[in-house]
Amino acid sequence: MSETSLLEKISSQMVTAMKQKDTLRLSVLRMLKTALTNEKIAGKKDLSPEVELAVVSRLAKQRTEAAAEFHKAARPELASKEEQELTILQEFLPQQLSEAELDAMIDSAIVQSQAKEPRDLGAVMKILAPQVKGRADGKTVSQAVMHKLSLA
Repeated sequence: MSETSLLEKISSQMVTAMKQKDTLRLSVLRMLKTALTNEKIAGKKDLSPEVELAVVSRLAKQRTEAAAEFHKAARPELASKEEQELTILQEFLPQQLSEAELDAMIDSAIVQSQAKEPRDLGAVMKILAPQVKGRADGKTVSQAVMHKLSLA
């Protein structure tokens, strides 16, 4: 998806949200559009699909972490808002990997890298990271690889 089409998609969804008076969705779309525009200005060039994905992923991760913190602080109303924002952001991310798909990818990467023990994590992640980018949380992937390597 090119930068223009993503911004166009966001803009058209903003118009729809305004017409429907969906303030939460409008707020999230504005935040996303601003983040993409700021990234474009900082890079002084059009955004590649990889950079767009990184921006959306970063915003989604922030919402996930904020929701977890609000749950810890016994603020369910704020956690709920963050989770609703996350749901909207996930529409702009690729389909997340299932546990089975991720498991198969990890097994394949371990075989490819000939990893035998936990200190081989870097070699496995070097193969795996580009494959799961935007489709699974890096920390979760890293923990799953470490777990498999410690059992090997």
